[in-house]
Amino acid sequence: MAQQVAVIGAGLMGSGIAQVAAVAGLDVTLRDISDEAVQRGRDAIEKSLARFASKGKLAESDVEAALGRIRTTTDLDAAAEADIVVEAVFESLEVKRELFQTLDSLCADGAVLASNTSAIPITQIAAATNRPESVVGTHFFSPVPMMALCELVRGYKTSDETLATAREFAERTGKTCIVVNRDVAGFVTTRLISALSNEAIRLLETGVATAEDIDTACKLGFGHAMGPLATVDLTGVDIMRNASNNIYGDTKDPKFAPPELLSRMVIAGDLGRKSGQGFYSY
Repeated sequence: MAQQVAVIGAGLMGSGIAQVAAVAGLDVTLRDISDEAVQRGRDAIEKSLARFASKGKLAESDVEAALGRIRTTTDLDAAAEADIVVEAVFESLEVKRELFQTLDSLCADGAVLASNTSAIPITQIAAATNRPESVVGTHFFSPVPMMALCELVRGYKTSDETLATAREFAERTGKTCIVVNRDVAGFVTTRLISALSNEAIRLLETGVATAEDIDTACKLGFGHAMGPLATVDLTGVDIMRNASNNIYGDTKDPKFAPPELLSRMVIAGDLGRKSGQGFYSY
């Protein structure tokens, strides 16, 4: 089992992955491109762990121990020490391919290179390396410390050993895993939520029903814990648009084409909970 973990990207997803890994007893290096970014990530982890402690879900000693296992850096070379590297950077194929090409030259031969992408096929990312058998998708869900699922995605050349290591890592952090055996764009979960959310947004923008009623229909009619529009607000309106664009670009299936309202909201800065305004006000 990997004992050294590097997380590349200290945003909401990266800091969450670093947090659950550290709580699980793993040594973690959290890397981003600036001191400000890594400090924000560190601050987010400290606040999250403090909330768990205040609710009695973690002892203060466990909080201190977890924080002691996390070091932050702006030096990508630090990833060379890791047994497993988890990428959590911007959802762009070009950005990810450039990063994985660099990681390929830095990391030890046995290291597992994992991507937290929610929609980009792993095979496309792995093609930037000389070790596609060592590349795998580990799609965690936001907020990572709260969400129980991790979607493991097998690229065209991902080895059984790599997949097993990724599963062991995710399960050690407390996640239940599902396996995507063919990495179609959007995998399982993002394809499902994109199709549902896009149709919900079209119903809203054409005046068929209010956001509240659409979400209520899904909660009471289908037993969903949260309606699709509230889910988009939680995930991030921009994140959903990017994911839908990635799937649509790969499939040309019109049900994945981002609705006009979704794009207008991104342009206007109404990104959901993180901006205070999305389909609902916060």
